[in-house]
Amino acid sequence: MRINPWSAVLLLGVPVAFLIIFFIVPFGTVAVTSFRMPDGGWSAANYEKIATDAYYWGALYLTFKIALWVTLIVLLVGYPLAYTITYNVRNPLLRRFIYIVIVTPLFTSSIVRAFGWLVLLGRKGMVNETLMSLELIDKPLQILFTEGGIVIGMAYIMLPFMVLTVASILQNINTSLLEAARDLGAHPVVAFLKVTFPLSLPGVIAGSLIVFTLSVSAYVTPSILSGGKKTVMSMLIYQQYAATLNFPFGATLAVALLVSTLLLIAGYLLVIERHAKG
Repeated sequence: MRINPWSAVLLLGVPVAFLIIFFIVPFGTVAVTSFRMPDGGWSAANYEKIATDAYYWGALYLTFKIALWVTLIVLLVGYPLAYTITYNVRNPLLRRFIYIVIVTPLFTSSIVRAFGWLVLLGRKGMVNETLMSLELIDKPLQILFTEGGIVIGMAYIMLPFMVLTVASILQNINTSLLEAARDLGAHPVVAFLKVTFPLSLPGVIAGSLIVFTLSVSAYVTPSILSGGKKTVMSMLIYQQYAATLNFPFGATLAVALLVSTLLLIAGYLLVIERHAKG
């Protein structure tokens, strides 16, 4: 079936125009602003400042470190959860209820969820009180205002994205392939490793990319759960735009974060592609 040329132009033109208006143009504006100087001139001094100051490198490293930990934890928790919902929950009503429970936190403000974790992870919060009541610890743990506290809060927020993405792929896997593997004598674990998991890799890759990019750009949760003791790039960008009103340097930080993130994603996809071919 051939598509009318005008229909093809319309189908491609709308998303391309949307991309240009809401991504290319804003990013181009930010990129141009990053080369502006307070006196109105043009210079790459802002990029030189970032490249030569260990403080900004440390913030960038912490940003990616937290994002990677969040992605790993969410994958380890989200994949088994999505697998269980897809293959072990037979009742459609129960399955829908579980999905509603998973999605419900997304309708709550990030600020509310972050402050909720302040209560849970505090020295007298539920987590420490539970651990002490079980005699697993002698004194409250310092969880808040640490990297671990930020990771916990962000992993909770990002979990629905991984579960929904992976579950959508698992639901479309032909179950006859699993039945054939078992008929041929494959152990359920072997069938999972040889059939289910490889076929669900698109969901794993998509989910990990979504979680990683959202974690890199997150601002509310890290700023609240860090208590100002840990600084990620989004917090620095906000400070430059809202506090010091240094728009050119804030734009420079934003461009540096975006370019670094795109390079990491490109490297990740390249490794996946080479592994798939090899």
